[in-house]
Amino acid sequence: MDMSYSPEEQAFREEVRQFLRDDLPRRLSDKVRGARKLTRQDMEEWHAILNRRGWLANHWPVEYGGTGWTPVQRHIFEEECSAAGAPRVIPFGISMLAPVLLKYGTEEQRQHYLPRILDGTDWWCQGYSEPGAGSDLASLKTRAVRDGDHYVVNGQKTWTTLGHFADWMFCLVRTDTEVKAQEGISFLLIDMKTPGIEIRPIITIEGGHEVNEVFLDDVRVPVANRVGEENKGWTYAKYLLTYERTNIAGVGASAAALDHLKDIARHQKKSGRPLIDDPYFAARLAQVEIDLDAMRTTDMRVLASVAGGGAPGAESSMLKIKGTVIRQEINDLTRRALGPYAAPFVSEALEDGYNEPPIGPDYANPVASSYFNNRKLSIFGGSNEIQKNIISKMILGL
Repeated sequence: MDMSYSPEEQAFREEVRQFLRDDLPRRLSDKVRGARKLTRQDMEEWHAILNRRGWLANHWPVEYGGTGWTPVQRHIFEEECSAAGAPRVIPFGISMLAPVLLKYGTEEQRQHYLPRILDGTDWWCQGYSEPGAGSDLASLKTRAVRDGDHYVVNGQKTWTTLGHFADWMFCLVRTDTEVKAQEGISFLLIDMKTPGIEIRPIITIEGGHEVNEVFLDDVRVPVANRVGEENKGWTYAKYLLTYERTNIAGVGASAAALDHLKDIARHQKKSGRPLIDDPYFAARLAQVEIDLDAMRTTDMRVLASVAGGGAPGAESSMLKIKGTVIRQEINDLTRRALGPYAAPFVSEALEDGYNEPPIGPDYANPVASSYFNNRKLSIFGGSNEIQKNIISKMILGL
């Protein structure tokens, strides 16, 4: 693969940079760079800005609102957005549900849901994990029983990211208990305002409210809200997960975090010299940069395969593993670089009205919070151990 950029691609990079200089609100980029929690309004604002420019769904077909960009252009866009401190687009509608609708949904479903994803009418969440059914997703127990032209759904979902904001949930449910586990699952679209749905917050280790439990008690879902065939949801779920895992890799976000780490290491001192000159620290920094460059190449190959009419395959598991390990290593090195200044942090619950000055540099406060929150990266989307099983089976044939 030729990794050099053509004059046209360089011109596109400058176009993206100019757009970000002109249209990315400074207060949003300051929040992202400071690792502060974004509000729903913040995320919706950036979503709307991208949609107005026509750059929100840059991997969709043009006829449904996509850009027609090449894999290199998409890579450049992600890289420049991360470098500028732009919020990441919430993936559930744009990058996870939409590819499933485009491949397996009806044209009526595409015409109804895709425009509403683009204009922000519908905020989606993912109803996959359950207590006892996370990485072992085929063991899910949420049950959907056919009752005329509706399904009656009972069960519980957990770790539902931003479910407290969501209007709709794409949900895996068990519609047949008499067959092999993977063969009795269906894929439903559920209106979160339907009677019988209760959302309870889960407070994560750094004190934030990002994930939730969702309880479904006799929730009636129209059969028309099923995507694809009954009992074929496992196929659609696996297809969606390849997109999720590719997105989790976060090459651009890791590159921006690495640049920030280097800047910290230039200013922090060890024995009177910049930390970046310490041989041990510099060696770890160099290793993570080498790993990130290698992952960038793999990411481009996966994007190229999708652009050619395919879908992310088992290679997405490789990206998920390397991407999460790299990001956690960067978090760990940042925490170590700041030493005791990284120890205290203000949780989300205390942030409003908190007026104590930061201890150490201004950028030190969110470091511990980010470190603890990102411990989940190697677990969600299918744990890294599960990804290794997928690679050994699908790529190595073991």
